Amino acid sequence: MKRVNEPPDLPERPQSSHKGTFGKCLIVAGSRGMSGAAVLAGLGALRAGAGLVFLAVPDKILDIVASVEPSYLTVPLPSDSQGRIDLEGDDALFEKASSMTAVAIGPGLGQSEDLHQLVARFYENLDRPLVVDADGLNNLAGSPLLQTRTTKPRILTPHPGEVSGLTGIPIPQIQNKREQVALEYARLTGAIVVLKGAGTIVTDGERLYVNDTGNSGMGTGGTGDVLTGILVSLLAQGMQPFDAASLAVYLHGLAGDLAAAELSQPGMIASDLPDYLAEVLQQLSETPADEE
Repeated sequence: MKRVNEPPDLPERPQSSHKGTFGKCLIVAGSRGMSGAAVLAGLGALRAGAGLVFLAVPDKILDIVASVEPSYLTVPLPSDSQGRIDLEGDDALFEKASSMTAVAIGPGLGQSEDLHQLVARFYENLDRPLVVDADGLNNLAGSPLLQTRTTKPRILTPHPGEVSGLTGIPIPQIQNKREQVALEYARLTGAIVVLKGAGTIVTDGERLYVNDTGNSGMGTGGTGDVLTGILVSLLAQGMQPFDAASLAVYLHGLAGDLAAAELSQPGMIASDLPDYLAEVLQQLSETPADEE
């Protein structure tokens, strides 16, 4: 196992570029009562620099999601009686996802048999880098897909409770040996594993990066959704999965540190992070000449 001590550099931004240069990402997210998860992921993806960001959400929450930010595009999906995505639009959604540079699925989805089938289809068949987060992971819990090594670019972003649901390992045991659990799960699945929490771990089973940014103020609802958006955005810009995940958690935590410095740790909320992410990117993009 090789330890990686520093995150990679930001993706290059050539002057002779356009929105197509920086990729297209699709985020499949949201349900009635959890429209904010889709919004936060979309804002994270936009602020992290993707050229085009699409949010695929149940039609019952489309107006809410679309009203928050005009810079992302929305894709309405058929919904069930509980306001969750159903399978009626499965084929069209999969075709849309296949035209993207990178895809994320999971924030605020809820759980149902239709969603279990949808997430499994994406995980098994989508020929694009795929981030699986939150209810994406919950809908895969118990699936044989996570018991065999995938050959496709997959990034799993669980917190300890979700790891426990996926593996059956009690949370205290996970917390006592975070690196070992993450490494073993990455080796089992063939995916990049991002084990969230203090000292977020990123591993592909061979390399391991432990993040040192972030603070306890980020222990609030929605911060993980912003991370999902940042990660899929970096993938859309052409970064390799391990590098994208390592940089995403670093930027996410650094945005949280800037937010906490100004707003306090208890006073910051998830929707602050995209704005502070812009400040982080500005600082990291400065050359020595800019600083003089």
